[in-house]
Amino acid sequence: MKHDNEDPQRQRLRERLEAILIRTEKAASWHDEAARLRGLVNHEGFVPVRTRLAEEDLDFLSDARDNLLTFAELGIRLLDLHQPRDAGGITSDPSHPILRCRSCMWRWPCPTFRAMTESFGTPRLTLPETA
Repeated sequence: MKHDNEDPQRQRLRERLEAILIRTEKAASWHDEAARLRGLVNHEGFVPVRTRLAEEDLDFLSDARDNLLTFAELGIRLLDLHQPRDAGGITSDPSHPILRCRSCMWRWPCPTFRAMTESFGTPRLTLPETA
């Protein structure tokens, strides 16, 4: 939805995010297929794949890595921006001072941090450990 007084840069970002969301929703999930394909890894470390892909799947797969990297970088930047700091002032419990977000100054945890925690706080899959 476009707002007449919205910043054009913000509007372009919203449109890009909405387009990624729509493309992702249209693409088929590879979760179950990936589990089956793991057993087909050949001695060269690859899976010879023959499958039927819809246009939406190809659109999604062609940009998936770049989009995921972009979202991960965005998440890290937002996490760096939205972190607690001592709000100062008088409190009845000095061991638990009142905290505010360093960026938006909302009481901690701020709405941005809460939204990120709700979206990304519980991992849906276990990632391999990196050395």
